[in-house]
Amino acid sequence: MPLAITSVIETPRLKLRLVRETDLTDLMAVNGDDLVTRHLPYATWQSMADAQAWFERMQRLQAPGTAQQCVVIRKEDHRVIGSCLLFRYEEGSARAELGYVLGRAHWGQGLMREALSGLIAHAFSDLALRRLEAEVNPANHASVKLLERLGFVREGLLRKRWVAKGEAYDVEIFGLLKGELRLNSTPSPMG
Repeated sequence: MPLAITSVIETPRLKLRLVRETDLTDLMAVNGDDLVTRHLPYATWQSMADAQAWFERMQRLQAPGTAQQCVVIRKEDHRVIGSCLLFRYEEGSARAELGYVLGRAHWGQGLMREALSGLIAHAFSDLALRRLEAEVNPANHASVKLLERLGFVREGLLRKRWVAKGEAYDVEIFGLLKGELRLNSTPSPMG
């Protein structure tokens, strides 16, 4: 059975839904910021051509049912402020990897924690996943703290795993099993 998010996921302040081509302008503001992408394994977008190439790559990833790319939409003004991704889905193991990015103007408000809490709850219930993993550059302290607040366990260091922006990076791998998600009605100001 392919990985398929078929409905909008709602949290108190946000909506998550599958990415659309019309989201690219808002996503350009997120992924076109060097500070936002500095710890991520892809180049900062320089133009709408980069955004379009990314969208086409996401469509190819989603086609076989091994990935689902969602956008994070702020309910108050319907703006796309980030994205989150389930990918490298392995049906036999009921596992997938998690990726995410949030525009700098929205950091420190608990929005990504809220978005990921909704996505993860959906993944464990409706998508019947058993395990989620995330790989994080150890220098990305905010992301490490976010994963730990959600209940992810640091499982190891993968030396020089990513090559991005001309440099090889170590990554820490985190895992979360069904039933370990920490839900909190009051979002942390850091996450």
